[in-house]
Amino acid sequence: MIRTRQTMIEQEASTLAPWAQKSGESAGRRTPEPPHAFRTEYQRDYARIIHSRAFRRLEYKTQVFLNGSGDHLRTRLTHTMEVVSVSRCIARALGLNEDLTEAIALAHDLGHSPFGHSGEETLDACMRDHGGFDHNEQSLRIVERIEKKYPHIDGLNLTFELLEGLQKHRKFYDPPPGSAAVCHLNPSLEAQIANLADEIAYYSHDLDDGLDCHLIHPVQLAQLDVWQESCEMVKSRFPEIEGRELNAYVIRCIIDREVEDVIETSARRIAEAGVRSVEDVRRQPEPLIRYSDRLFTGNRALRTFLYANLYYHPDVSQVNRRACEMLSRVFEAYLKNPNLLGSNTASRIATDGLHRAVCDYLSGMTDRYLLDEYARLFPA
Repeated sequence: MIRTRQTMIEQEASTLAPWAQKSGESAGRRTPEPPHAFRTEYQRDYARIIHSRAFRRLEYKTQVFLNGSGDHLRTRLTHTMEVVSVSRCIARALGLNEDLTEAIALAHDLGHSPFGHSGEETLDACMRDHGGFDHNEQSLRIVERIEKKYPHIDGLNLTFELLEGLQKHRKFYDPPPGSAAVCHLNPSLEAQIANLADEIAYYSHDLDDGLDCHLIHPVQLAQLDVWQESCEMVKSRFPEIEGRELNAYVIRCIIDREVEDVIETSARRIAEAGVRSVEDVRRQPEPLIRYSDRLFTGNRALRTFLYANLYYHPDVSQVNRRACEMLSRVFEAYLKNPNLLGSNTASRIATDGLHRAVCDYLSGMTDRYLLDEYARLFPA
């Protein structure tokens, strides 16, 4: 039997939770398009992100360690795929729309600059008097304006629900055009999952990379409940393993424990809130997808530890600092000579201003392209 779009819409209606976001109930796209015969609206969003240039460039953008530092270290692309994996597991367990959850997870870091969060801070400083720079806002800008895949349409023309899911740092969520809603206090549960899955992935996998590079050590982690509880469980089951094998399995167990905690806590909060529809979810004063209080506290301690011992470790920060100095110099060079910009970027100077156009161009660069551009503009 051929499974058409309509077949899949009917299957969603019969199998997903009442408060899940169904593709057949999407608010649509800014520019209306005829439906696809064999794909739902969120499956189309997923494909459009996969085929975008911004997505492909994530392979050569820094997660924590400068791209090219090691073959096994995370890049922005592998981090994204790990977020997708965690998101799918949580969405499936809660009876939510996996297609939408995965699509949001795929797009969540499209706006990241080269050189990770250090690069983001550098661009924000360069744009201090011109609106600043935030990678979440840039992800929206990319999919709404910068990517060019269709005639007469700016951006990827994604669904309202996908765009809503990328607005994770805004207090209110704009309702779709023509909606009777005044404002939304929260996005869909699918969007909330992608947001939390991002944290689960980068806490655990940055920890993994830090251990692999010997910048942090297991003895330091004994102070952290998140690490110690999983470590004790692993040692009780597999007393013979040690070293790298032990560390890897502890991290696997941390991820598993966090996912289980989010599923159980979120299911309980959804039931207690008494929601009956996705609009009920959007009207909730607080997100319904979250950790238990105990794990929330443990993850906050882990985050503090990673900032103190990994993200600002001299072997990481010094390399990133030098790279960001190059980023600043290239930014200034483009301001002085806009002819260096690509033609698509240059065409937006008249409407968006020179500084924003330069910021768009630089934020889209991979680590290695920025380094090559610096060498071209400032030969030794």
